[in-house]
Amino acid sequence: MKKLLAVLFVMTLVLSSGAFAQGMAMGKVEEKPALQEKAVVEAKAGMPEPAAAEEAAAKPKEFVVYSDKGAKENHYAASGWMGDAGDVKMVEESKDNPHSGASCIHFVYSAKGIGGEGWAGVYWQNPANNWGSKKGGYDLTGMTKLTFWARGAKGGEVIKNFVIGGITKGTYPDSATVESGQVELTNTWKQYTINLVGQDLSYISGGFSWVASADLNPDGATFFLDDIKFEADPGMKAESKKQEKVPFYIYADHTSSSNHFIPSGYMGDYGDLKTDGLCKDNPYLGDTCIKVTYSGKAMQGARWAGIMWQYPANNWGSMDKGFDLSKATKLSFWARGANGGERIEEFKVGGIMGEFSDSDVALVGPVILNKEWTQYTIDLKGKDMSYILGGFAFSLNADNNPEGAIFYLDELKFE
Repeated sequence: MKKLLAVLFVMTLVLSSGAFAQGMAMGKVEEKPALQEKAVVEAKAGMPEPAAAEEAAAKPKEFVVYSDKGAKENHYAASGWMGDAGDVKMVEESKDNPHSGASCIHFVYSAKGIGGEGWAGVYWQNPANNWGSKKGGYDLTGMTKLTFWARGAKGGEVIKNFVIGGITKGTYPDSATVESGQVELTNTWKQYTINLVGQDLSYISGGFSWVASADLNPDGATFFLDDIKFEADPGMKAESKKQEKVPFYIYADHTSSSNHFIPSGYMGDYGDLKTDGLCKDNPYLGDTCIKVTYSGKAMQGARWAGIMWQYPANNWGSMDKGFDLSKATKLSFWARGANGGERIEEFKVGGIMGEFSDSDVALVGPVILNKEWTQYTIDLKGKDMSYILGGFAFSLNADNNPEGAIFYLDELKFE
């Protein structure tokens, strides 16, 4: 009798395992790549659930993007070339003083503007070249930070942004976008950390990316990356919104590490506008200023145009990234017209409305510019500056500038 029961028990396990395998083959069990993949398979196969302590111990403590060329633990592919892709050269197996192991990644950004974009970058994707059209996101739930090591060939190279996630278009978008902000590299290896506490990492197909611009690197940039990985660090705490110290710069000089916000929010007749953050035509202070050229051609038919400085770039309220500028009582900036008499309808702080909205708005205008540098001020007394995504904006129109307008900005800062 005991032998018969044993035989029946073994047959039951075999049939159960066979049914599960058949379900996998027929596509009945569909899992996105996950850190707990082994635990999921065991549970579905009828295995007993592990105790809480065993389950915690089984969770990976890290998830590697790059350790060495061809390493088995690597995930994602450096396949998503962006902007002026022809300006970028990559060596994934550089032997030039790697931080650890046998190799590191060597990038050369020429800043020649081969594609006319003025910027370039590379995305690590899964699968390769996936901009959201295919399934491939990893479930990185439990990871609290991403760390990586970087160095410049000379030091002073400026990376506009390192980003995790952010592939937001397509059928399968990433569940989060997390940015580092501007980073100025040194000529020695340095570790950088991006805090991921509180982020929805349940689906990440864009594991890592960087963006550099010609404005910030007029002579190009050569830099190295190594040991890129997600980590589950229980000691990491969620970043709290802190009150920023003043002065808080929007623009000091083109390479200044104190710059905040990005002139990315083009409005109205956006085709009528060109900006040059590297202009050396008589800056008010320092080496450079911002040159704005408005053609007044009404290329999109709006008969007006403007630009909003945002954080991060192109954030119209979809990302929770506002700065607490409560300590600021004014925003000051210097401006001049190429000829004098150019009319700007308004200069503005705040005003972005979305899922995450600016806490207030303040403006000055209309302003008739002088040919000489003149300082202007937006009064913030009594304004709620506790959450600001849109740090600065201007707008002008064709009716009051029928021949277009060229003007310059410098030393934009909250005080």
